[in-house]
Amino acid sequence: MRVFVAGAAGAIGQQLLPQLVAQGHQVTASTRSPAKAARLRELGAEPVVVDGLDAMAVGEAVARAEPEAVVHQMTSLAGGSDLRYFDRTFAVTNRLRTQGTDHLLAAAAAAGARRFIAQSYTGWPNIRGGGPVKTEDDPLDSDPPAAQRESLAAIRYLERVVPAAAPLQGIVLRYGSFYGPGASDAFVGLVRKRRLPVIGDGAGVWSFLHIRDAAAATVAALEHGRPGVYNVVDDEPARVTEWLPFLARAVGAQPPRRIPVWLGRLAAGEVAVTAMTQIRGSSNARAKRELGWQPAWPSWRQGFSGGLAAAEPVRGAA
Repeated sequence: MRVFVAGAAGAIGQQLLPQLVAQGHQVTASTRSPAKAARLRELGAEPVVVDGLDAMAVGEAVARAEPEAVVHQMTSLAGGSDLRYFDRTFAVTNRLRTQGTDHLLAAAAAAGARRFIAQSYTGWPNIRGGGPVKTEDDPLDSDPPAAQRESLAAIRYLERVVPAAAPLQGIVLRYGSFYGPGASDAFVGLVRKRRLPVIGDGAGVWSFLHIRDAAAATVAALEHGRPGVYNVVDDEPARVTEWLPFLARAVGAQPPRRIPVWLGRLAAGEVAVTAMTQIRGSSNARAKRELGWQPAWPSWRQGFSGGLAAAEPVRGAA
């Protein structure tokens, strides 16, 4: 089918475009940066330069592409990486998840598209009470750290409007924490430098996802699944005390340091403390059942050991 991928120059776009082309889809791919257009063409797509926050430009680009499906992968990280200022880092992404989503939905409907797939996130947005693993039926966090409130509000907005955008068939994919080529270099760098400590009891539960598995789930969602929200994560949610020492060993680093909660809060803020001690993982059962998708890296154990390098082969949907 004809597919318009908005925000295609990021880590997931680099994996998604080849998989779409390999499945025979005709792809138009957008980026805000003219310098990245050539790369999109190399990956098999027809590039278009457009600002996702410019409603008229988005409408014109989508209309020219005449897509049957639109994939919303637009994000933008700016303002540093200090978790104490989480919403500042995600300020533009939050606008892309609200205003940008509105622009794309309107353009997709006007162009006659039938399917709309949007990127969301699972992990820290989950409610932090109760059991360690949450499904799509569990509520999101009702009282997030102050520095994440705007970002969670943007996620709530996207997850509300996309499935409700009839006659479009709107699907939201809540990706887990990415790793793999182009997706985890900075994260792994912190581990190698022992700058990612276990805070407190390290009881926070994380759900990971190889970047190529994220792309494969997105391809699967083009053809499968009812409108709604899907957790796209691997099969093994894990506590920080499990995955962080394992990752350190996998990349040849020394074991992570351990620091008390009070020091973690002082050094990195409340967001870092909750991520290390309180957040909950996510179940992928609905995505596997309804999207016909299986992760090629079913566990971060396999992925951290053999899936971090760019040389790993591209794998598609099951």
